[in-house]
Amino acid sequence: MNIVVVGLGALGTTFATLLKKDGHQVFAITKEKYLAELADRKIRICGIWGDHEAILDGIYAGIGTLINEKIDLILLTVKSFDTEMAAKMIAPLAGGSAIVVSAQNGYGNYEAVARIVGKEHALLARIIFGARIVKTGYSEVTVIADDVRIGQPEGAIPADIIIKIASEINKAGVPSSYAADVNEILWDKILYNCALNPLGALLECNYGLLAAHEDTRRVMNALIKEVFQVAGAHSIRLHWTSAEDYIDYFYGKLIPPTQEHYPSMYHDLKAGKRLEIDALNGAIVNLAGEKGVPVPVNETIVCLIEVKEKLSQGNKSH
Repeated sequence: MNIVVVGLGALGTTFATLLKKDGHQVFAITKEKYLAELADRKIRICGIWGDHEAILDGIYAGIGTLINEKIDLILLTVKSFDTEMAAKMIAPLAGGSAIVVSAQNGYGNYEAVARIVGKEHALLARIIFGARIVKTGYSEVTVIADDVRIGQPEGAIPADIIIKIASEINKAGVPSSYAADVNEILWDKILYNCALNPLGALLECNYGLLAAHEDTRRVMNALIKEVFQVAGAHSIRLHWTSAEDYIDYFYGKLIPPTQEHYPSMYHDLKAGKRLEIDALNGAIVNLAGEKGVPVPVNETIVCLIEVKEKLSQGNKSH
């Protein structure tokens, strides 16, 4: 396949390295400020999936050089606050048979992509492996809890096409599979991220420590219960019949294999970067507002993260 990876952060670098090593033609789009460091087009990964490196077929700051290429697959791995801008940029490449996969955290990314390129060109991927940037063009895969699950929330792309895409990504070394119920699976991840990411960033600790303390468990339980209330108000289907059922699964099955993991929000705070809180707890607050559902714990977490973000960026500027 001819593949474009948009965003060479931790996830994008991982996908691009393994897909290129598997024999695909892979191009990447990244911010112009990183081009000098990537002039040799060499990227690499390390960690739980081993050490791998690849030389990409091109790394650019825009689509100009790619406009005449026949692109089969576009993986969108940018942060959620850049989704709309990135989708508009790659829209001219998404004609014909090209498929855009939103492989990102949080709520609203697929919706933005589908609105811009058309749902018949848009797929949603739930990502639940963790990676961190070691330096530009080099990422470390730290943890995995499940396959990348790929699907079309509105049934606009035939299942056999999605299965083929998932199979190619899986063959390259990123465990992946088709999911007819991908939207429900994504909400499982939203629940997980809303409970863990902001607290891990605020308290600067891993998931295991958050689960080990009764006080943080109380906060996480309250966050989860509020998400369930919001989902119910919007008639959003979840895999769990009650918050209590999910909470039992959360501590019993989800935390143990990822207990040493630090959230990407923690690493972004340390680097003085902008955070994705608007696509996680911030999205819950917005959805709650649409239905008049009180979510005081999520609101408090959003306020604390926004202050922490400003303080982090202020420290970086000095």
